Amino acid sequence: MAAGETQLYAKVSNKLKGRSTPLLLEPLLAMGFPVHTSLKALAATGRKTAEEALAWLHGHCNDPSLDDPIPQEYALFLCPTGPLLEKLQEFWRESKRQCSKNRAHEVFPHVTLCDFFTCEDQKVECLYEALKRAGDRLLGSFPTAVPLALHSSISYLGFFVNGSPADVIREFAMTFATEASLLADCTVKPCTKQLHLTLAHKFYPHHQRTLEQLARAIPLGHGCQWTAALYSRDMRFVHYQTLRALFQYQPQNADELMLSPGDYIFVDPTQQDEASEGWVIGISQRTGCRGFLPENYTDRASESDTWVKHRTYTFSLAADLNSRKDGEASSRRSGEFLSQTARSLSGIQALQATVARKSVLVVRHGERVDQIFGKSWLQQCSTPDGKYYRPDLNFPCSLPRRSRGIKDFENDPPLSSCGIFQSRIAGDALLDSGIRISSVFASPALRCVQTAKLILEELKLEKKIKIRVEPGIFEWTKWEAGKTTPTLMSLEELREANFNVDTDYRPVFPLSALMPVESYQEYVDRCTASVLHIVNTRLQDSVLVFHSRRHPNCESRLRAGFLHAATAGAAAPGVRGFCPAREKDPFPGHVLL
Repeated sequence: MAAGETQLYAKVSNKLKGRSTPLLLEPLLAMGFPVHTSLKALAATGRKTAEEALAWLHGHCNDPSLDDPIPQEYALFLCPTGPLLEKLQEFWRESKRQCSKNRAHEVFPHVTLCDFFTCEDQKVECLYEALKRAGDRLLGSFPTAVPLALHSSISYLGFFVNGSPADVIREFAMTFATEASLLADCTVKPCTKQLHLTLAHKFYPHHQRTLEQLARAIPLGHGCQWTAALYSRDMRFVHYQTLRALFQYQPQNADELMLSPGDYIFVDPTQQDEASEGWVIGISQRTGCRGFLPENYTDRASESDTWVKHRTYTFSLAADLNSRKDGEASSRRSGEFLSQTARSLSGIQALQATVARKSVLVVRHGERVDQIFGKSWLQQCSTPDGKYYRPDLNFPCSLPRRSRGIKDFENDPPLSSCGIFQSRIAGDALLDSGIRISSVFASPALRCVQTAKLILEELKLEKKIKIRVEPGIFEWTKWEAGKTTPTLMSLEELREANFNVDTDYRPVFPLSALMPVESYQEYVDRCTASVLHIVNTRLQDSVLVFHSRRHPNCESRLRAGFLHAATAGAAAPGVRGFCPAREKDPFPGHVLL
């Protein structure tokens, strides 16, 4: 624990004398929980119900920090609701899909009124009173419409709030800060600078134009009911990464964390020296316990996903009317879901009806050399001056030339000798089956392009059909070691190495657009877009698609892409698959296409 935190916790511990909230606190005390842990549980759950606080206490029974008087951090935001919020959320989704994730996606749409500050657990109720007093004082003068002006720069895009409405909102923030200081003894810093609602922050410069076009499409004429919302977060994990568990995991050792889908894990990137490759050390938000966990069972979560909403103040005198509108909107959403389900069923039927006409064969690559010889395979077959030699018969006879030398093979390994043999046998089996191939798409991974070439050779089609390299079906970059995507062979290098690749093909997802450590949703989105493109290609006979890796406990992303195509109305083909080399699967029960 840092020295500053220790002093703060000691200060809070000495001041643990204050008023409580009997209606919520008494049931916890009656069960034998101490006052300080009961107050901590109430603060951590937003002081909503004693049942939620009790569940938190049960979950944290083994939390080593349970008795530490660690306060929550609080912040006040002005949040849009209704049609404007829906349009902003739509912008969030589209900007993430088209331009990848940026810092703005970490938090919901908001205008910051007060930066994060600490408050003792027994005085949180005073913050609620401060919010109510500030709201009541400014309710009559709060603007009926908050004007938003779009502002754009090379690394920021958002709406500015100007003029007299901005002055009123700042006055509300200052009033809350004053009341919180008087009632809860908190040091609150209200926002005195330019009020803004961030749309995108710290994005790639070449995405600026696309983001601006999406932002200009947001209609600002709709009425909006604004709500001041008080949120809290755990101050210990401000600079940590937040992971969300995707799958169940049962610990195999005493120092491992148990994971349930939806659990949030806080990970300090600077404290991972003890973790083996593919594992991380984290702290569970649900239990407070620390331990190892498999990183591929998780996905990156947004910063605000673990924040807790405490109280809100809505600047409207027509709350009942808006509640009715929200109910109607909910009904409409339910109706949309039913219609989408019906479309999905009809789409799948259409997919099944086309199987007889044309099909797509999804092929996994053959045995890769690093699977047999481990991560240090390149050191085993290279001389000090960077030349390749064959130390074992299962190493390939030679490696293709790469402009940056042999080291680039480390994270883009070739097939082993057995992998080459497996690929040729698979091609021979395809030839015997009588299946006619008209197109071939391959991941840019060398092992996939090699497998495609070898199978085409057995089909006697290596000169007639060119391999279309599609980076969009490359494996999940989170599987890759390091913080950058592996250096893959360019089309020119592949051609020099005698691979018949299609240099005129324009991929849906360029190689330069692959993002390191992308989220699971980003991975699914790019695979779906690439598969939709393959499906919409003029298909004659069958198409071979060579991909690079499976993912645990989930249906193949390629099959999902074809189902997406069907629901989108595309003439989706039948899907079959095979694998020249069945690698040892760390996830038993997973079915390959």
